Amino acid sequence: MFRRLQIGVCLAILVAVTAGWNFSRAAAPATSQDQEFSRELLSRARVFPEIGAGVAAIKSDSAGRYYVLAAPAKVIAIYQADGKRIGQIPNANSRSAKIVYAQDIDVDPKGRLFVADRGANSVKIFEHDGSLDATIPFAAPMSIVALSGGEFAVAGLRSAQLVSIFDAQGKLARSFGEVPGDATGARRNQSLSPGRIYGDAAGHIYFVFSDLPDLTLRRYDRFGYASYEASLPSSEFTPQAEAKRWTKITIEQGATPASMKPAIRALGADPVTQEIWVAIGDELVHFDKDGNRRAAYHTSTADRVRIEASAILVEHDRILIAADTLGIFEFAVPERQLPAASQQ
Repeated sequence: MFRRLQIGVCLAILVAVTAGWNFSRAAAPATSQDQEFSRELLSRARVFPEIGAGVAAIKSDSAGRYYVLAAPAKVIAIYQADGKRIGQIPNANSRSAKIVYAQDIDVDPKGRLFVADRGANSVKIFEHDGSLDATIPFAAPMSIVALSGGEFAVAGLRSAQLVSIFDAQGKLARSFGEVPGDATGARRNQSLSPGRIYGDAAGHIYFVFSDLPDLTLRRYDRFGYASYEASLPSSEFTPQAEAKRWTKITIEQGATPASMKPAIRALGADPVTQEIWVAIGDELVHFDKDGNRRAAYHTSTADRVRIEASAILVEHDRILIAADTLGIFEFAVPERQLPAASQQ
């Protein structure tokens, strides 16, 4: 009788521990649309297979062409929707124009290519045929967003404010967003960018901060009005052992090494719904159009090799994710492939 009681108690403890582990694994910051977090998301296929490591940006235009910025960051490759390469920029039409070291690219509604050429301390604008339209001086441009009406937004390494907006003539029209101080009291590393900008089809500008304690993004309109700010605790994306080491180094050296602190490495916006997807390590986190977190997914190849995104392009029926060391992969849009019961 006593032995049966012992076995029963042990089983009860095992069930309780297992249930507790499952709860903590699934737990996430609650929202009004609380769902299961961190499901696995497997790639359907690899696309643009000739593209290998070093992808920094993927963009598309209204004609269905795709523009890929990859190492060595001197040429932008152009592809058709079927994956066939059809050209590059610069090309013969560019004449003597060169890209020294492109940090980011974007395409405007007219099909013009905007290049943040950090190596040349300038923004270069190419027509769709590759001819150079303009070169605008800008110190160390790190990211760029093409806007309608010929305007564009730039975020730089040493800019006084977060975002600078230039008009169609290449003149500075306005700037906005204060560069935040380090909340930990540590000296800010002036050699690091305060963050990057991304855009959507509606003309919003998303600023992703790189040097705040939590993972933070803010959405602006082109005039500097911030419609929302969303934050995720860094500790949620940092393995426990690494988090202890990160804290120790921060205290001893007065700064957090960028390689140890989790960060938002890429952002993609749905062109229709304005929902956004952000990449943190191998996790793809989904936010609705108001900045509320909806779900998260671990991204992998079909063979379950982890994909840590360096660039994201969201389309109506798929998401393209570039893995810095593996190439570019296609995924189904998760909420559109789940059974109806799992969305309730």
